[in-house]
Amino acid sequence: MENNAKRPLNKKLLLGAAALLLAVAVLAGLYLATRPAGAAGDKTITVTVAAHGSEDVFTIETDAEYLRGALESADLIEGTESEYGLFVTAVNGIAADDSKQEWWCFTKGGEEMMTGVDATPIADGDAYEITLTEGY
Repeated sequence: MENNAKRPLNKKLLLGAAALLLAVAVLAGLYLATRPAGAAGDKTITVTVAAHGSEDVFTIETDAEYLRGALESADLIEGTESEYGLFVTAVNGIAADDSKQEWWCFTKGGEEMMTGVDATPIADGDAYEITLTEGY
């Protein structure tokens, strides 16, 4: 009698898992269909790096569609991979110091970006700022 009581529960778990998998697939498809797309072709962007009281301005010519590709092609960033994309730990050879609560803040036109470097599309003429910031 115990086996028969477990069957409906197993069916419910299986149906629930299938529904969850379907929902994840639909959401992933929606994300891929609606995420910002980068512009194809050659483009020129400007990147200002500010750290320790100095500023360096870089003009990058690239055919990359996203900011990460442009910054990596200019050897400007280093980082570690995470489930959210690249976590930038160093810019222009300057590493953020965790013991000082330092981190790299990425802005576009002075506005903090809501996407990481992997998901930020770029267009010709864009200007970005990368600032070494202290305090979490």
